[in-house]
Amino acid sequence: MTWAAPIVILDLDDTIINFTGMSEECWRVICHESAPGLGLDGGQLHAALMVERVAFWADPESNRMGRHNLSDASRLIVVRAFKALGAGNDEQAANLARLYSDRRHDLIYVFPESISTIETLRARGHRLAMITNGGAESQRGKIVRFDLARHFDCVLVEGEFGIGKPDERVYRHVLKELGAEPNDAVMVGDDLERDVAGPQSVGMQGVWIDRAGTGLPANTTIKPDRIIGALSDLL
Repeated sequence: MTWAAPIVILDLDDTIINFTGMSEECWRVICHESAPGLGLDGGQLHAALMVERVAFWADPESNRMGRHNLSDASRLIVVRAFKALGAGNDEQAANLARLYSDRRHDLIYVFPESISTIETLRARGHRLAMITNGGAESQRGKIVRFDLARHFDCVLVEGEFGIGKPDERVYRHVLKELGAEPNDAVMVGDDLERDVAGPQSVGMQGVWIDRAGTGLPANTTIKPDRIIGALSDLL
């Protein structure tokens, strides 16, 4: 299927680049390395961290704060895990969070099909934009690191613009920048609320990328216009 929409808007994290795919395994390794010095079992520490991590990112206020300061978010998650286990201190929590941040940076990569798909879309005449939530420094840093801006006619970073998805003003701003109407555009991303429901609320199409192949959550009411397993499925 070839998209009729001339404007294709892409998310960044876990859509173009693999940002969270290795995060749990990264934590697992760090927990098993660090647990003996804390008098804990590695599996026990990892389990506690995963519980606190899910709770932290599920909370809207914590999510908003955390995506603008990922290092501090990691530190707070470790602090909460330590508290739940009755172990560790603030300095040790900061050290674990710093170790995680350093290692995770090295694990981030562009999905193999991303650039070729983007280049093919451009060759077919589509105009491209990127909308990414998160802090200005961290998100712009990834865009520069992988030389992505050159592929897009418009790039909107939440930390630079001041608001992020799923606020309608974000999508409307990008459409205005490109001189396009909502029915001329499709948004593609891994987050159902921000990359599907948000765009649909202003009249755009919303495509959900389900790389894990798990299907829609049983409790969701969001209905993507299309579900794909990789960016190349757009072609």
